[in-house]
Amino acid sequence: MSRVTATEALLRRDRLIIGAGLILICLLGWLYILIGAGTGMSTAAMTTWQFPPPVYSGTAAAKWNVSYWIIMTLMWWVMMIAMMVPSAAPTILLYARVHRHAQKKDRERPGREPAQAQNSAAPTATFVCGYLLVWLAFSLTATALQWLFERAGLMHAMMMWSTSTVLSALFLLAAGFYQLSALKHTCLQHCRSPVAFLSHHWRAGHSGALRMGLEHGLYCLGCCWLLMALLFVGGIMNLVWIIGLAVFVLLEKLGPWSYLVNRISGFLMIGTGGYLLLQ
Repeated sequence: MSRVTATEALLRRDRLIIGAGLILICLLGWLYILIGAGTGMSTAAMTTWQFPPPVYSGTAAAKWNVSYWIIMTLMWWVMMIAMMVPSAAPTILLYARVHRHAQKKDRERPGREPAQAQNSAAPTATFVCGYLLVWLAFSLTATALQWLFERAGLMHAMMMWSTSTVLSALFLLAAGFYQLSALKHTCLQHCRSPVAFLSHHWRAGHSGALRMGLEHGLYCLGCCWLLMALLFVGGIMNLVWIIGLAVFVLLEKLGPWSYLVNRISGFLMIGTGGYLLLQ
């Protein structure tokens, strides 16, 4: 009977390691947001319950040099990680479990030489990287839109929220109608059914893990991209909107009344957008 080393025993608890790693990533992300995400302003200074947010006059546009582009992109990406990883955690942890089971069955196949315990946390990390790469692409796009809105005078350079009632209304209308669309429903079903996703998209190895992470990230993006775009309306660094959207995504993806939450939110967004246009 072979002895189990301390390293092998630890690797067999890889799901605990992965779970702790995901919690740490989220906590660090929220901490980064709370200290201002490199913007030079405290999040509290940019937080308001008022809607539409107050409009301040006499602020010059930010100087968008290379370092500022990096700061804004990193701000968006870390924010997406903090907001989206909790709702993706069930799929990530299930992937780790399925991968561990596949490793065990492979080692028990007849004719295979006994091997040391393998670490399923490594391909799981690749899966997570694929998922986060999708949100990096979204963050780059969102940063470019932020730059365009600032240059067009539609967004406050310092407070980072919309100064245009029409722009805010269009975002809310688009998000509301998308909530009720078939594409939203399809993406949401994939996000709510990690077992079905893994069974239909399973691929072995690190390249397979990366591709699966990208695919899951695309479904997640398809589910939530317009919800995240609402940060332009209420404030990119407005804690009220950041926490509110993060909680909403969790309820929509993991809650028992997802369909009802989805429909009610869609009609509320459409109604609010229509009201702003009438204003």
